[in-house]
Amino acid sequence: MSSGKDCQPQTFTKPALGEKEAMELVDRVFGLKVSWLRPLPSYDDQNFHVRVSRNNGAAEGADEYVLKITNSEDSQKPDLLEAQTEAMMFLSAEGFPSATPCLTKDGNLMSLEAADAGPGNKKYMVRLLTYLPGKPVAKIAANPLILYEIGKLAANLDKALAEKFHHPSAKSLHRGQFIWNLANVPLLDQYIYALGQNKYREVVEQVIEQFKEKIIPKLSSFRACINHGDLNDHNILVDSSSASLENPQYRVSGILDFGDMSYGYYVFEVAIAIMYMMIESPDPLAVGGHVLAGFESVLPLTAAERSALFLLVCGRFSQSLVLAAHTAALYPENEEYLMITARTGWKHLTTMFELGQAAVEKTWFGTAEAY
Repeated sequence: MSSGKDCQPQTFTKPALGEKEAMELVDRVFGLKVSWLRPLPSYDDQNFHVRVSRNNGAAEGADEYVLKITNSEDSQKPDLLEAQTEAMMFLSAEGFPSATPCLTKDGNLMSLEAADAGPGNKKYMVRLLTYLPGKPVAKIAANPLILYEIGKLAANLDKALAEKFHHPSAKSLHRGQFIWNLANVPLLDQYIYALGQNKYREVVEQVIEQFKEKIIPKLSSFRACINHGDLNDHNILVDSSSASLENPQYRVSGILDFGDMSYGYYVFEVAIAIMYMMIESPDPLAVGGHVLAGFESVLPLTAAERSALFLLVCGRFSQSLVLAAHTAALYPENEEYLMITARTGWKHLTTMFELGQAAVEKTWFGTAEAY
């Protein structure tokens, strides 16, 4: 889940188009007639699930889309949005279940549109992406098999991007101060006020201090790549590949939201996936071993990367929880969505921290080795 992006307090940038305006936008920019539309939840952009009438030249077989209206702050970074969109097209061509854009009437990937939505009549970048089927991992009882597949997916995704994605726009993914890059956990210092004074704040302060001391000096020893950066349980879609209701077999059917892509390290991606797969799990500590096993079936971690994993997962919990509290203070009307992670996240972070690195690693590495 991304937030106000590069490191400054977020201004009120989230679009707020009405359904009628959204329908008109699809017609005007993409030349498609909307037959049905409904809002989708999102962090700081505005998304609509759109169905278009087939008899107006819509692409064969593709009559469902997601209209993505990017917040006004990120809309000022067309190179970054182009890199994200090109990466989605590249991954789709490589066989990953990624959305692809429907071109505008002018043949472009996106269009900057003025909208009377939100303060100051700002301009918003608009894209229309193919709608991917499936249900979010958050909505299923995730079993070891799908956790393993998600780990494997994370490794294959980063490997493909690192080795084969050479679009000129990729240079914009060097986002030094991007608050959601896992290297930037120390930047949470300026948002920590949002937690008030409590035991949670004390844990986060310890995570930040240990991160500065143990992770930052090690970064140069990690293997670099491009990260998706947000493989959370709402951004990975699955469908059931078996008819058995008692024992459903799931496969990944969609990867959503490339808004947090940036240059990072392979170990960041597996840490982020582990953290988000823990959120809804009835046995959160066991999750890490299954995700790690899947990841290492493609890219075994080095000793330095493995020893950083515990603090990286704690760091991502801290980012998610602190920035959600900060953003909820700005957008109280979106608090329910923003605080999804917080419902169980604080419990998981404090449990991990109390158990300590050695005990958690023993569980994770023991499970992974059993594969």
